[in-house]
Amino acid sequence: MAATDPYTLPDDLPVPEDDGAADDLPGRSLPALSLIATAGEPIDLAGLGRGGTAVLFIYPRTGRPGESLPSGWDMIPGARGCTPQSCAFRDLHGEFAERGVEVVGLSAQKHEDQMEFAERVHLQFAVLSDESLELATGLDLPTFEVDGMTLYKRLTLVIRDGKIVKTFYPVFPPDRNAADVLAWLAA
Repeated sequence: MAATDPYTLPDDLPVPEDDGAADDLPGRSLPALSLIATAGEPIDLAGLGRGGTAVLFIYPRTGRPGESLPSGWDMIPGARGCTPQSCAFRDLHGEFAERGVEVVGLSAQKHEDQMEFAERVHLQFAVLSDESLELATGLDLPTFEVDGMTLYKRLTLVIRDGKIVKTFYPVFPPDRNAADVLAWLAA
């Protein structure tokens, strides 16, 4: 497949359907799981939202300018849009910070890929690498397979005092997710 621009979304992306895979998440605690963040420090997921609110947005994988996407990527409902989603959280980061909300991203990509991405798009928040899909196992999160990779389906969790209080799933369009989360927090 030809290289595409990871910063833009095609107009004809298929809309993901709610398969119920996230229905049982509200009320659950995040597992005690330490993952490496882009700055190199480990972050314990069980500590997210302790004493406040955190948003954990989980996405399949980010692309790099000039590199080809996985096979059929644009035809997999919910796959395309990780860079626009992350950039929207970046662009609205000040509004999350004003509310005292910590923002964290997570995918199954390698730490080195996460560091390159965070630097390239100037993210002000941590992005976690979960190559072994430990969070997927701990919470039974939805995944899909493409080109021999198992990747997370896109979902966003709002966490308060260590418990999931709201799940956005499926997330579509991904570039509007950060604004949708802010609207929910303000309601």
